[in-house]
Amino acid sequence: MNKDLKLHHQTPITKSEIIIDSVKRFLRRGAISHVSKIVGKMHPADIARLINEVEKKDRFVIFELIQDVKVKAATIVEIEEKAMMEMLNEMPLDEIIAILHEVPSDKRADIIGKMSEEKAKDLLNMMKIEDSKEIKGLLKYAEETAGGIMTPQFFALSENTTVQQAIKALQKAKDVEMVFYIYVTDDKGRLVGVISLRQLLLVPPRKFLKDIMVRDVMNVTTDMDQEEVARKVARYNILAIPVVDKENRLVGIITVDDIIDVIKEEATEDIYKMAGLNLDERALDPAFRSIRRRLPWLYVNLVTAILAASVVGLFTNTIHAAAILAAYMPIVAGMGGNAATQTLAVIIRGIALGELTLENARKVLLKETAVGFINGVATGVVMAVIAYLWNGNYMLGVAVGLAMIINLFVAGLAGTLMPFILRAYKVDPAVASSVFVTTFTDISGFFSFLGIATLLIRYIAV
Repeated sequence: MNKDLKLHHQTPITKSEIIIDSVKRFLRRGAISHVSKIVGKMHPADIARLINEVEKKDRFVIFELIQDVKVKAATIVEIEEKAMMEMLNEMPLDEIIAILHEVPSDKRADIIGKMSEEKAKDLLNMMKIEDSKEIKGLLKYAEETAGGIMTPQFFALSENTTVQQAIKALQKAKDVEMVFYIYVTDDKGRLVGVISLRQLLLVPPRKFLKDIMVRDVMNVTTDMDQEEVARKVARYNILAIPVVDKENRLVGIITVDDIIDVIKEEATEDIYKMAGLNLDERALDPAFRSIRRRLPWLYVNLVTAILAASVVGLFTNTIHAAAILAAYMPIVAGMGGNAATQTLAVIIRGIALGELTLENARKVLLKETAVGFINGVATGVVMAVIAYLWNGNYMLGVAVGLAMIINLFVAGLAGTLMPFILRAYKVDPAVASSVFVTTFTDISGFFSFLGIATLLIRYIAV
């Protein structure tokens, strides 16, 4: 079996990838008729993926090959935000209106909210009065809140409606978001109960909804952060959650597909922040743009690296007396950094999911420092033995082993405390934790190792 076949066997190519690769080849050859036939049979999500991967000049070529405006609408909302806005900003207003008409109202509001004030105003003026009013209502909510991601199109009935009437109304409902539950309101529009579709079909048709509804309704307020909404939906395994205002009036719902988008968005945001990257940076961005976005964060890291280096500078005489110490310094610092990264990942995830609070922080601190200490002993003993076997100096092994125990303990301590400290000062832990914690472990690792080596130098420098 040759190398290419082995690679193919190990990483099988999906049908979607084959299609996308074929379209790219046809685009390079200018075979637009072939591209048109393929695009006409593709799912909107796959078309969006294709548009994300091709060069900017080819995006419109592909998009204009889509004949059905509903497919265009389903495609546009799946395209990465930056590419989507670039495309929309170059389209004529009437084409944008036609596409937005087929887009769910919550996503429609998001798109218009990201456009320039002048263009957004023109679009709203061209829309139907009821659509324009609906979007303006959604735009008044902050972008990353329940109000900002909800859809105002939902299925709700009065508590005095009978089951038979509810089923008939449900059959006629065409312009609402997916109906997972029937929400029940009082005469003032306040949310008072909820009924599942299964429950509705299993009770006598003359029963009133108020007699069969579940009164303890899980809901969120319009100003709740979208991340908290996602946690709530995930915690209680529900397919949709109602959104209420301050007076408990039902104003919208958030469905599970919106929650999936939120989870993806928040996960990407946290990963990028921990790496010090701009949230809208993508793999296909021009090199200069990536340099401009990454360089400031690298300067911050440079300052912290200089701090760690200054600690090493304090022990120049020790290193001069036993040059072998330089070989072990990266090991001690690197192990501390890795241990701290593990702790940080657990702590930041716990904070993001709402599992960790100031109340249980002490318990978590004790656990993580204990884990760090025990891992330090386990790895320190192994490293001490390796150092002895490698260099024939048991005191060098003692210095390395003790330094690793100290540094992994510090990693657990700093990795737990730093996110809470930053959060107390209203700084996102995902943004700055890794820089500070890595600095702590580097300084701790170098200081402990070289400090112990200095005390034992007459036994090491032999």
